[in-house]
Amino acid sequence: MSHENSEEAPAFRSETATDGDITDRPYAIYRCTDCRNVVLSMQDCDGGMTCHDEPMERVTEAAMDIEPPDLREVLLDAFGLPKAGLDICLCVIGEGPLSPAEVAAQLDYDESTIRSYLNELVDLGLLQQSQLNREGGGFVSVFHSVDLDEMRRETLTGFYAWAGEAAALIEEANLTKAEYVDADHEESLDAIFWEEFDGARADDQ
Repeated sequence: MSHENSEEAPAFRSETATDGDITDRPYAIYRCTDCRNVVLSMQDCDGGMTCHDEPMERVTEAAMDIEPPDLREVLLDAFGLPKAGLDICLCVIGEGPLSPAEVAAQLDYDESTIRSYLNELVDLGLLQQSQLNREGGGFVSVFHSVDLDEMRRETLTGFYAWAGEAAALIEEANLTKAEYVDADHEESLDAIFWEEFDGARADDQ
């Protein structure tokens, strides 16, 4: 899909940088003291988390300073959904049910762009599509919001799946570096590293 106007999207960046301290963040990270298991939770669970039936340690400080992402980055990276898609989704949630023409009347996007994003939003599970009978006969396709609790659950599940894939890549990258250190290679690590992961990315396309 062509993401029109994606470069014009304003930043929705958190004003609070992590600066290594994550004690006041709206999530909690736990790690097992016996294995490499690390768990992310959107709340500080009562009694904490367990692994191997033993309490996990809550992480309060990250060794790496992380720049918090903005909303555009998260939606684009995880769901392929830039500002235009978010605008259309919010319009339908707030004003729906709406037809593509009715959405176009409210937003400054071409109706063809709106139709394309509406279909993508349905595929993502953020919107539903149904048909309404016209007073003069026939019917029109309209779009409306799914249950907001369901939307929250599905978007978080989808993002966690994306984050899991990202975590798997990081783990694979660390294993690649460990294997390089243990082996005798003629090529440099950067050449082997990017060759392997560029090849994996090409295989997925």
